[in-house]
Amino acid sequence: MNILLADDDPVVTASLKIILEASGEVNILGTANGGSEAVELFRRLSPDVLLMDIRMGEISGIDAAKKILGEFPEGRILFLTTFSDDDYIVEALKIGAKGYILKQDYEGIVPALKAVLRGKTVFCSDVVEKIAAFMPKESDFDLVSHDLGEKEMEIIKMVGSGLSNKEIAGRLYLSEGTVRNYISGILLKLNIRDRTGLAVFYCKHIKN
Repeated sequence: MNILLADDDPVVTASLKIILEASGEVNILGTANGGSEAVELFRRLSPDVLLMDIRMGEISGIDAAKKILGEFPEGRILFLTTFSDDDYIVEALKIGAKGYILKQDYEGIVPALKAVLRGKTVFCSDVVEKIAAFMPKESDFDLVSHDLGEKEMEIIKMVGSGLSNKEIAGRLYLSEGTVRNYISGILLKLNIRDRTGLAVFYCKHIKN
């Protein structure tokens, strides 16, 4: 997949480039040192995904994303940052970003990029909890009426705790394909669009 990197710290940019290209699954089309350059490079290079910091110099990642998505509504932008501030999370959701993950989670970056490329929305577990916190509460939600079995409830809890399909499969002694099928069925029963929505559902309705 062809990725554009944007971060105003050249050391971070160089480090990310090395880490991502070492995976063998990522081709770095270019690197931007700020929001303005990110907009120009996106126009010129048409990356599969723009991986961009939020807090940058003259133009923030949020403002750059607004410009890009205004011109390219189908553009995929994944925010990578050290900050999990509520205001940034809300803005990222409002403008149509495909995800918001923390820089500390190096191992999760490539899987997040791949998920975004498949049309998924990706948020790290810390951010998912914040999303659930500022969403309206539905204390009268009736889980029983949705006919969720014991195994399905276990899987919802594991998804909400940030486990991957592989990790869930290992814990439940199932194949990854079976776990995927379970999750597809759960999403259908709950009328939830994707895995991130399921994690938010867990935080709102199940987690104590």
